[in-house]
Amino acid sequence: MQSTAHRRRNEIRPRELLALGLASLACVLVVGAGVISGGMPTLSFGEMRPLAAIGFIIGAILFIAALLSLTVVRAKREEKRALAEAGELKRSLAATDSIIRAEPQVLLFWEQDSPLRVAAFSLSGIPGLPTTPEAFLRFGQWLEPASATTLKPAIDALFTQGHPFSIVVRTIAGGHVEAEGRTAGGRAVLRFRDVAGHRAEVARILAQHQRLSREVRASRALLDALPIPVWLRAKDGRITWVNSAYVRAVEARSRTEVQERQIELLEQRQRRAAARVLARGESYRSRIPLIVGGERRQHDVTVIPFEDAVAAAAIDVMAAEKQGEERPALAYDRTLDRVATAVAIFNAQQQLVFFNETYRKLWQLDEDWLKSRPTEGAVLDRLRELGRLPQVVNYAEWRSRILSAYGEGTPEDDTWLLPDGRTLQVLTEKRSDGGVTYLFVDESDRLALERDYNALIGVQRETLDSLKEAVAVFGTDGRLKLFNSALASIWQLPPRQLAEEPHIDEFIAHAREFCDEPVTWSRLSRAVTSFSEQREELGGQMVRPDGTFIDYVVMPLPDGATLVTFADVTDSKRNERLLAERNEALVAADRMKNAFISHVSYELRTPLTNIIGFSDLLGNPHIGTLNEKQQEYLGDISTSSKTLLAIIDDILTLATMDAGTMELKQTNVDVPAVIDAAILGVREAAQRARLSLHIAVADDATHFIADEARVRQILFNILSNAVSFSKPGDKITITSRRDADMIVFTVTDEGVGIPKDDQARVFERFESRSLGAGHRGAGLGLSIVKSLVELHGGTVWLESEPGHGTSVTVRLPARGRPAIAAE
Repeated sequence: MQSTAHRRRNEIRPRELLALGLASLACVLVVGAGVISGGMPTLSFGEMRPLAAIGFIIGAILFIAALLSLTVVRAKREEKRALAEAGELKRSLAATDSIIRAEPQVLLFWEQDSPLRVAAFSLSGIPGLPTTPEAFLRFGQWLEPASATTLKPAIDALFTQGHPFSIVVRTIAGGHVEAEGRTAGGRAVLRFRDVAGHRAEVARILAQHQRLSREVRASRALLDALPIPVWLRAKDGRITWVNSAYVRAVEARSRTEVQERQIELLEQRQRRAAARVLARGESYRSRIPLIVGGERRQHDVTVIPFEDAVAAAAIDVMAAEKQGEERPALAYDRTLDRVATAVAIFNAQQQLVFFNETYRKLWQLDEDWLKSRPTEGAVLDRLRELGRLPQVVNYAEWRSRILSAYGEGTPEDDTWLLPDGRTLQVLTEKRSDGGVTYLFVDESDRLALERDYNALIGVQRETLDSLKEAVAVFGTDGRLKLFNSALASIWQLPPRQLAEEPHIDEFIAHAREFCDEPVTWSRLSRAVTSFSEQREELGGQMVRPDGTFIDYVVMPLPDGATLVTFADVTDSKRNERLLAERNEALVAADRMKNAFISHVSYELRTPLTNIIGFSDLLGNPHIGTLNEKQQEYLGDISTSSKTLLAIIDDILTLATMDAGTMELKQTNVDVPAVIDAAILGVREAAQRARLSLHIAVADDATHFIADEARVRQILFNILSNAVSFSKPGDKITITSRRDADMIVFTVTDEGVGIPKDDQARVFERFESRSLGAGHRGAGLGLSIVKSLVELHGGTVWLESEPGHGTSVTVRLPARGRPAIAAE
């Protein structure tokens, strides 16, 4: 492409020169024409100068035009040439890209001061290979650690020093990829492609080689760490490898010295004996003496043939046996050091050879002193000096008795009471080597717990025996485990027999002699002996033939036992029956009282009505004239009769309410009218006592719903009490007002008042006291008021102070009571 452009430039150059020559010739012709056109050569120099300038300018213009034309032509030619070269480059780039993408690969491009870029990413189908370029660049996440460790320094060397490389890496999923790095100028190219054909086989062999190498290194490291001599021989019998224990055994300086000098651990005759066995294709095993570290010891030698080599090892028999003995001893020591029982072991020379941490804490002795292996006598003396041994009369004799456990003596267990109040149980065991093992068990907590338990059991026993109810606890086996004296008393069983833990069936068999209720006893037996997961309480009552009532309750306990209680309720049952009979008698007497009062009242009303009628008739002037004395007697008869009739009416009212037969006839009540009607009944008595009556009715309290006759009776009774207990000249006030949904009547007098101690009883029946006013009625007025007010669904109360009068307030529902029938 460059040669073609050069040829084109050579072809264009003559044309350019020709155009430049023509432009120069034109300039000369123009100047010459200017000179010739002057005509006469006599022209002066001053006249020729303008013409020459004009000619020169025209020539310059033509020259410049020629140059511009030449430049434009050259630019067009250069543009065409550049377009042609760009097209050629695009075709070359497309061809190069096709060639790169034709092979499955990942192509990475790097140049100075620029990040690593992915130029092509067409590799796929390899296990563990990332599917995106971004993930591919994170080599440590998809390559095996060993491959990532190998690839990273190779890439660093490529980028920094330009060292090319070609390696096979392995993905985490087991796939193989060939990685190749090359440099070109200041740039670097990395190419990753699939390993195929012989390269795949080479990669597999390489991976296997690396794995085997790791295994060999690991095996040799393990063998080198063994404390026993291990060595390898080649087929020709030469030693090819030994471990560190072998080097120490033959007292060589290094492994290299052993291999160079072929230093043998086995003697020649021993090697020959092993060779004869190996020649038969068998492994050689024998216990033979070897000199190791300058000392001759028995060793178990094992020689194993494999392929073209032989492996051998020698185990020190005495060291193995000693280690085998020490291992369980160390394990026993660690175990004993964790137990809560103090342990001390003395050898046949009475020296302390072992003690655990609990022993040291028990006696509070110095650990370094104990590790110095003191004798048992020294330990006892030290404890006696510290005041930690039991107080004995003859210490020397006591010490000798303890030390007699050695030799032919017989060890004996003992109990020590220490000065600090603790109790130790000392267990002595003789050892096979003539020594003695001591176990010191601190029994203080157990004994204290046992004392507390026994005391608690005693308290529980006393508590149970003091109960009137019989208590029996049956275990899961159905036998009696706990009982009190009341059980033996109720069922007349001897305590000795109950102490023998009889079965529930045996207990029932004896109890049925006093109460034969098969169904009840069967339920009790099933409740005690059943294995149901859902055990429920049951109870009931049994009646014995002698009239005794026994209540029983069966209750399951959390530990699977069953609690059964029996209570003799004969007395309470008898009292209950007496109370029921007495209640029935009281109810009957009350009915008889009500019937008697009603009958007598009605029987008295008839003659009283006649007496009142005849007295009124006698007082009539049309019948005849009576003298003053007769009129006075006749007035007393009429007044007494009317008073007695009012009392009878009150008694009948109370009897009706007590019988529950009184009904309210609720209507619209005119408050002023009902107050006037009530005042009419007391007007005459008020006039005689010179009392003034004042009425105040609020505008919103003139009507309400109630039984008008009963309201009139309520107000009449209150006014009668006010008139009776007022002094001459006093004032009585009657008011009526509305308070929400209630009508409130208040009667206030200025009488003698009522003491606070008597105010709570004034609404009781037949409660009558003159209170110094000279009046004493039947005591039914206010009682009837309270009953009638409550029948309407209202309330009544009074406020009084002796010497300052009394105020009685009645509150009645303004809309009446919904249920008008007396309850």
